Amino acid sequence: QVQLVESGGGLVQAGGSLRLSCVASGRTFSNYAMGWFRQAPGKEREFVATISRDGGNMYYSDSVKGRFTISRDNAKNTVYLQMNSLKPEDTAVYYCARAAGAYSVAISAASYEYWGQGTQVTVSS
Repeated sequence: QVQLVESGGGLVQAGGSLRLSCVASGRTFSNYAMGWFRQAPGKEREFVATISRDGGNMYYSDSVKGRFTISRDNAKNTVYLQMNSLKPEDTAVYYCARAAGAYSVAISAASYEYWGQGTQVTVSS
């Protein structure tokens, strides 16, 4: 069973930065694309960013492009989400997820097999 544990969330003022981390259990981390999603109160879970197995390809939602950066360290079984220029509308629970093996990158939540518990990010205005 794969476990994903997020950390790094918190309360920050608009314009500030946070870096989220997600550590995965298991020895095959580098075989899978990883992604970040978020869910705000009363809204559906939405795609934020994804990164390929080797870290060479990344994709972002239009709402975070240019402000957020996804990266990974396969030696540490960790994926990161650097969030800069945060806005109140970025407030949500952020989830990391591991894609099914068939995907080099994945934007749809349905492409992901394992999910973390989530970490709360709150951006005050």
